[in-house]
Amino acid sequence: MSIDPGFTCSSCGERHTELPMSYSAAAPDAWNAGFEDDADSMLSSDQCVIKGHHFFIRGMIEIPVIGSTDIFSWGVWVSLSRDDFTRALDVWNAEGRQAEKPYFGWLSTELALYSEGTADLKTNAHTRPVGRGFSIELEPTGHPLAVEQRTGITRERVREIAMAVLHPA
Repeated sequence: MSIDPGFTCSSCGERHTELPMSYSAAAPDAWNAGFEDDADSMLSSDQCVIKGHHFFIRGMIEIPVIGSTDIFSWGVWVSLSRDDFTRALDVWNAEGRQAEKPYFGWLSTELALYSEGTADLKTNAHTRPVGRGFSIELEPTGHPLAVEQRTGITRERVREIAMAVLHPA
């Protein structure tokens, strides 16, 4: 007997064939379209520089789904110091880069589902093997997102997230 991965949305009443297990922000919250023409600013799928003074990398906050082998993830942006950003770029395509020490940063993505706010949570960005993005570890606080990362979430919580993301108020 197989488990149906879909769900019926209580917001729209439609049957969605798959339960999304990942959502990502396209840019850090500090980015705006006006920076596109700035010579000291850049945005790619995994790196961002704003006015040559603010440095960001994209990574994944991974949350285990209780009772399964599934992982739910938030694709988020983390600010790094200039030195750590430069080091991350230096080893971006280097074999063995996963041996790097974690880079301290501040979460730079507001996830509206968390009423306490998520921007500026303390993080450690862990480099993984070439081809895999950073794993973002939150400081182990009582913030609901940090608790979810440590303890996991239920499949029902994944459905709640899907409904909130797919049908924002």
